[in-house]
Amino acid sequence: MSVTQPQLTDAHLSLEEGVATLTLDRHDVRNALTGTALVDDIVAVADWVNACDAVSVLVITGAGSAFSAGGNVKDMAQRGGDFAGDVAEVAARYRRGIQRIPLALQDVEVPIIAAVNGPAIGAGFDLANMADIRIASRKAKFGETFLNLGIIPGDGGAWFLQRLIGYQRAFELTLSGRVIDAEQAREYGIVLEVTEPEALIARVGELAGQIAVQPPKATRLTKRLMKMGGRMELPDFLDLCATFQGMCHNEPEHLDAVNAMLETMAKK
Repeated sequence: MSVTQPQLTDAHLSLEEGVATLTLDRHDVRNALTGTALVDDIVAVADWVNACDAVSVLVITGAGSAFSAGGNVKDMAQRGGDFAGDVAEVAARYRRGIQRIPLALQDVEVPIIAAVNGPAIGAGFDLANMADIRIASRKAKFGETFLNLGIIPGDGGAWFLQRLIGYQRAFELTLSGRVIDAEQAREYGIVLEVTEPEALIARVGELAGQIAVQPPKATRLTKRLMKMGGRMELPDFLDLCATFQGMCHNEPEHLDAVNAMLETMAKK
């Protein structure tokens, strides 16, 4: 089903050969997620991706020098914007604001690749960690820096990071608040690959293209299985696999893929 692309305020969206690319475009504030319309833009794109059968992969990247600086520190200093008010008011703004991002991205049915072009700090680091795969430019830096500002990872970062690299390493990075470079992030398992800055988009496009040519319905079901595998007992998981496999065997894309493979084998 083809669905009209959402109208975005602080980001750009493109779709080419099954790959949707969302570019955060508030480089004047280093793509901060608060004090901008980026929360609404990201959530709108997540909803659109799930409704649009033409999308097989979602790429998220940043315009300018940063991937995302996370929260707007000037607003914090002035107790303004998303950070104004008493405990209940601030909590409500988090729930109605930035916390919509992890909930939306966790439900995205297609693979998400973060093309981390520059610093991903605080909530920007967490945004990258909500993706399925991260490819980083050598200019990228990563930091779970909330404690440096006397706050906690209020957008769910503590949930994502420990699932990505384990409790001990996630604990150390979060409690120290230190910033690491792209190579350290690769060593820790945060990013899959590191590229030269000028090669980042091409490499992410290559990887996204390899995924996008796979049968689209089976790709979405496979991602769902990968997400659910970590929180289900094996017998229940196998039951789910059996059902999903039955669905796949009854899709035309399955027979198309089988016939294409048989044709390739016949030529060898």
